[in-house]
Amino acid sequence: MGDQELVIYTDGAARGNPGPGGYGAVLKWGNTEKEISGGFKRTTNNRMEIFAVIAALESLTKKGLRIVVYSDSQYVVKAWQEGWLKKWIVTNFKDKKNKDLWIRFHELSREHHLRFQWVKGHASNPHNNRCDLLATEAADSRNLPPDTGYDG
Repeated sequence: MGDQELVIYTDGAARGNPGPGGYGAVLKWGNTEKEISGGFKRTTNNRMEIFAVIAALESLTKKGLRIVVYSDSQYVVKAWQEGWLKKWIVTNFKDKKNKDLWIRFHELSREHHLRFQWVKGHASNPHNNRCDLLATEAADSRNLPPDTGYDG
């Protein structure tokens, strides 16, 4: 293992906002890749962007990993990089949406050494494009479960 870093690409999508939504993630560890995707009957794009990161982190079996997360969501990247999440926690998410997911993410984030990197969506990054395809295919799936945390 040594200094190896886990690379995670994530994306979320919603057909309508709100509407059916999906998330996708590609996890890369050396030459090994794993894909994760799923969706919900009625949700938002921002919820799916966060959920993609959560699903990827929840799929890990080891703790204490060095991880870089690539996301095309300014909402997700800036919440981490610019300390928005810390402020939201202090104010108990006053007037903020998606408290349930941000708290879930925050708990998971404490188990690893995370950094986030923004990538331009729908551009030339093949892994981000793959996540987008996973997310939209999941959003278009039949018999999606409810997003129990979504209150919109």
